[in-house]
Amino acid sequence: MNRPDKRNALSRELLQELTNLLNRIATERNVNVVIIKGVGKIFSAGHDLKEVYESDPQELLKLFQTCYITMRAIREMPQPVIAQVHGIATAAGCQLVAACDLAVASDDALFGTPGVKIGLFCSTPAVFLSRNVGRKKAMEMLLTGEFMSARDALLHGLVNKVVPPGELEQATLELAKTIAGYSASAIAVGKRAFYQQINMEDFQALNYASEVITLNSTTRDAREGISAFLEKRKPKWSD
Repeated sequence: MNRPDKRNALSRELLQELTNLLNRIATERNVNVVIIKGVGKIFSAGHDLKEVYESDPQELLKLFQTCYITMRAIREMPQPVIAQVHGIATAAGCQLVAACDLAVASDDALFGTPGVKIGLFCSTPAVFLSRNVGRKKAMEMLLTGEFMSARDALLHGLVNKVVPPGELEQATLELAKTIAGYSASAIAVGKRAFYQQINMEDFQALNYASEVITLNSTTRDAREGISAFLEKRKPKWSD
């Protein structure tokens, strides 16, 4: 995200550009992992409040629907998406972090949903936030508007790893390279299945997962991976 002068605010234009890019990456399958980060001093301050203030209700609905489409693109694309977070990630910026499959943060990063402080409860960020951290912690962030530290974000499940600022880029790349070294088709199957089963009843989920892994086991990459393991060699993925 390259709007450092606007604190990488998620304007409707930026969200549309990001969605188009994600959809192209998903279709072309030329990369195996996506990293989202912000240029400048912070990750993202959320929606552009000037845009929110100056929009009529219909325009506002279009803005939030555009954000919905971006979040859905992240969820539905076959590649894992990693948020690389520095500075602050607030409101819809925090929502973006929570919507990504994984997140790496610098240890001075801060996360928040401060809408309540300006009379605008962070209802949309609450969706993915509440699916990352516990209910009580999510409500605390939403009701107080106070920042969560990177260490607390790690403790409560909002991010996967916290590193010193100077190591953020490398740590994120290392995580991405590890995942990119595996079968892209297996990762795509797994990502889709993970989100399908997450809200199912336990044995409904297990039944669904059994069907998924049965089909997965018959793919070219699965056959190659098992064969390579048995023959004690590195697999050669088809993708």
